[in-house]
Amino acid sequence: MADTTLAGAPELELEAPDGYELIDDQLKEKPMGAESDGINCLLLARLTEFVREHKLGRVFGAQTGYKCFPKKRKVRKPDTSFVASGRLKDNKPPKGDIDIVPDLIAEVVSPNDTYEDVASRVADFKAVSVKLIWVISPETRTVLVRRADGSCAELDETGTLSGEDVLPGFACPVAELFV
Repeated sequence: MADTTLAGAPELELEAPDGYELIDDQLKEKPMGAESDGINCLLLARLTEFVREHKLGRVFGAQTGYKCFPKKRKVRKPDTSFVASGRLKDNKPPKGDIDIVPDLIAEVVSPNDTYEDVASRVADFKAVSVKLIWVISPETRTVLVRRADGSCAELDETGTLSGEDVLPGFACPVAELFV
């Protein structure tokens, strides 16, 4: 994975280019394998259909960055994210990165991810109080569910992924993510 250092660059409004996150003044490549991307596409489709049908807000894919962290020069790009209605200015997405905390994020573990990469992304989003975080593992065919209150659960293929209080009524059998 390629890293490009921006240390010493003037304080600018930085946007992370497609396929990269901005972490500690470094552009860090965030590649996704085909299997992980396919799972993410299935989740995006299910979420988008549900959110649009119920007019709950906006769903975003892996190219959408978030600049909602205490460090101004940090941009994270979760694989999937959701922002509830009324939280974006005029209920429209900005042209560039989003500067508010998403309500939900999902990360699909890719063969290129290390444990530390995924744990760091999750920790950053937990630190800004994302209400619901899903970490999807193609290898174990499980979903780790982390909530803002600190509780968590692990679902296997017999479980059902729920939108809980973030997306009330949303349900997706975990097994359907891995077809």
